[in-house]
Amino acid sequence: MKRETPHPSRFASHLLPQGEKAWSRRTVLASSLALPLAACDRFASAEPSPPNVPPLKSVSPAPFGTAIKAEQIDNPDWVALARANVSQLTPEWEMKMEYILADGLDQPRFDRSDRIAAFAQAQGMAMHGHTLIWYAQGKEAFAGLSGAAFDRAFDGYIAAVAGRYRGKVRSWDVVNEPILDDGSGMRDCHWSARYGHDGYSLRAFEQARAADPDAILFLNEYNQESVPAKGVQFLKLVERLLKAGCPLQGLGLQSHLWIDIPPGVIAAYLREISQFGLPIHVSELDCTLRTEDRLDLRGQAERMTAQSARVTELAAAFAALPQAQRFAFTTWGLRDADSWYRQGEKDDGKDKPLPFDSFGRPNPMAAALAAGFKTRA
Repeated sequence: MKRETPHPSRFASHLLPQGEKAWSRRTVLASSLALPLAACDRFASAEPSPPNVPPLKSVSPAPFGTAIKAEQIDNPDWVALARANVSQLTPEWEMKMEYILADGLDQPRFDRSDRIAAFAQAQGMAMHGHTLIWYAQGKEAFAGLSGAAFDRAFDGYIAAVAGRYRGKVRSWDVVNEPILDDGSGMRDCHWSARYGHDGYSLRAFEQARAADPDAILFLNEYNQESVPAKGVQFLKLVERLLKAGCPLQGLGLQSHLWIDIPPGVIAAYLREISQFGLPIHVSELDCTLRTEDRLDLRGQAERMTAQSARVTELAAAFAALPQAQRFAFTTWGLRDADSWYRQGEKDDGKDKPLPFDSFGRPNPMAAALAAGFKTRA
């Protein structure tokens, strides 16, 4: 059966530990066949589930979310797992410009994002919009436009998308991933070529505010907590945008973690970023078991212990934030087989980056989340 390939907020080497070769976008997109869940997780039966893990939404100090693809609405096992554990949904790909403008600026496609929005409403779940402006998408749709025509298309796209879901989403990732991988500066892209590095963010936030005055507007970025230079660059960008009067209202930490982040680094960064006083969204959590050391001889159990430590640290640091700053806590999928890490020919079936295995049984990561959340006062 043909399945829609997940399009996370990245398909590049920045998400993997330094030195680990990332799958190419072409490789990921070439994977079009859905394997049975048992085949996707052939190691699961040998790994016992942790006992007595409560529903994650019941212990989370804020709405607990997950990414969703429209096709998952047709999977009763996924729906049951989401109902038990989730109170907020983020469209994984089908609310991105790449899908909406696949047929051009004059023929936007809202069929799948509408379906996700209707599902969220029917289930009593909140929805987080993802994402309006991203450096990696839109270049083809805007090709040939310049000057006022470019401006009309830019403003009109945000007005159409954010306006369509006004009252249906509680928040938006307005600008996604504006900073270079190494933190040395801002990304050059088709948006910055027209408006400048900070200018396109300012314009996007202003247009989003006009289209949906009630939504909380987020700046979303990855590797802030794990690449010090990138964290510094993000903090500087937030300072500049706020000083310029940008209606930026929330900070999104994607938190695509790996197991060798030094202890204490994640918690320290959350304390630092909290000084803005803005709501914080852990927006795309997963934690790969892969490492940058190709000679790493640690076994699966030892790697998962390290994973649990990193995830517990993140959950505890989030739980320690002031209540007003705990906006939501979202994982980039629920089951290992749904993860972008587990797609494509290079999947060996061993990575377990999400809270549940492919059968919907809790992984140690689920227990780590519950343990971290319980540390809040």
